[in-house]
Amino acid sequence: MYDRQKLEELRQALEKWEETTLQKTLASFPERREEFISTSSEPINRLYTPLDVADMDYARDLGLPGEYPFTRGIHPTMHRGKLWTMRMFAGFGTAEETNARFKYLLEQGQTGLSIAFDLPTLMGYDTDAPEALGEFGKCGVAVSSLKDMEILLKDIPLDKVSTSMTINSPAAVLWAMYIATAEKQGVRPDQLRGTIQNDILKEYIAQKEYIFPPEPSMRLVVDTMEFGSKYVPKWNTISISGYHIREAGATAAQELAFTLADGMEYVRWGMARGMDVDTFAPRLSFFFNAHNDFFEEIAKYRAARRIWAREMRETFGAKNPRSWLMRFHTQTAGCSLTAQQPEINVVRVAIQALAAVLGGTQSLHTNSLDEALALPSEKAVTIALRTQQIIAEESGVANTVDPLGGSFYVEALTNRLEKQAYDYFRRIEELGGVLPAIEKGFFQSEISDSAYRYQREIDEGVRKIVGVNAYADDLPLSIPLLEMDPHGYDRQVNRLKELRKTRDQGRVGQALDRLRIACQGTENTMPYILDAVRAYATLGEIIGVMREVFGTYQEPTWL
Repeated sequence: MYDRQKLEELRQALEKWEETTLQKTLASFPERREEFISTSSEPINRLYTPLDVADMDYARDLGLPGEYPFTRGIHPTMHRGKLWTMRMFAGFGTAEETNARFKYLLEQGQTGLSIAFDLPTLMGYDTDAPEALGEFGKCGVAVSSLKDMEILLKDIPLDKVSTSMTINSPAAVLWAMYIATAEKQGVRPDQLRGTIQNDILKEYIAQKEYIFPPEPSMRLVVDTMEFGSKYVPKWNTISISGYHIREAGATAAQELAFTLADGMEYVRWGMARGMDVDTFAPRLSFFFNAHNDFFEEIAKYRAARRIWAREMRETFGAKNPRSWLMRFHTQTAGCSLTAQQPEINVVRVAIQALAAVLGGTQSLHTNSLDEALALPSEKAVTIALRTQQIIAEESGVANTVDPLGGSFYVEALTNRLEKQAYDYFRRIEELGGVLPAIEKGFFQSEISDSAYRYQREIDEGVRKIVGVNAYADDLPLSIPLLEMDPHGYDRQVNRLKELRKTRDQGRVGQALDRLRIACQGTENTMPYILDAVRAYATLGEIIGVMREVFGTYQEPTWL
């Protein structure tokens, strides 16, 4: 892309600048510290020039928006044509409380739903199970049956709204509840739009909300991919998630590499089932973190698009250009928020959200200022939504496509992250692939080492966190915190008791028996899960059948 003679002239000019202009300045005004590092502890050069991207080929490495390799964006007009979906993650307490929050957010201009489930639901337990005691509604909404899902989505037109559900091990069951609720509204499965996270690999790697061993868990994921491609074609049946990998302490390069490695593993399993890659790959979506280092995050998204397009086309032989597209949702970094001086989290979130937009996200959740202390209050979540709206309507950054494309710094970072990702792909392959690498603790130890290094940098003052180890104060907390309905737990438990009394027990038993037989065999389990859900079998009962057949997973210990 650059003339070699001109590059040599630039090299000489740069050397002269360093010896003269720069040295004079440093003699009088030394830099603030000896070394500058990114959020991922990577060194940052003082200056970036064409010398740092001298080997870049425009057509090969950048291209044009909407064209391979999609570095500059998956659509020709990007946010000039359509703004990203503003999808605020919400869920707490009972289905009634969360339904009210959904309606409030839609009234405030949110353009998509995003459901957070409580821990018992995430682990496949009913609210009244002994294992669920004390966890009701604390990190999301409790959904134990189709009845709860019906209340959660009451008066929300499912043929007009796109819904994301952050659910993994029991994803097939909660998705079935959503489909069955839509049926009761008169909405066909082929009209539904949305996403189930359904990314079980990252659970073993980072978040640890697994139930079954890896192989049967992967079977369930492929069952949803296969079922969705036939009957729910507008639905993204996996949201391959780097977000939780990053929240566990990974660097940007680790988030990028581990997420894409997981994505490629899902593709392998889908193809092993006998599915043509182009029948399911267009509905694979991704979910990334937006952390504090503005430019590093933008480069991460650009590298992700380029790598995914190349691998889908060249490694997996996808012919449909839609299979090459990396479509992704972004959430600002929860782990970056502080309980100290919570009001300044608004600034952190704004910077992170801006990076996501400039990086070309298709969907965005902005965290609320109070999330290091409690679930978001109505005021806090409104400010978080308004942050996106200001970026969209007032900042001007959505007026042109990939405005930072061609920046020597951004392109150099993009290239570096791409190289680091391929280094990780090689190491994973040497270990035998993603599942063997999980069993050997590779991902877990890499993330653990990065998290330890990051915390040590904070403890030693190398890394400044405003309000924590820099500019701290002892002022009392002055923001209101969300309070949930104190009678919500009793109402939920009573609803479950009433459901078990009034449903057709024979129909429930037959549906669960058929599901058990399907799990023991090789059939797609989704039709049987749907039948059990329609009969009002509870989440705990359905997952209980699967536990009987598949067993549960115990993570190995590593020395």
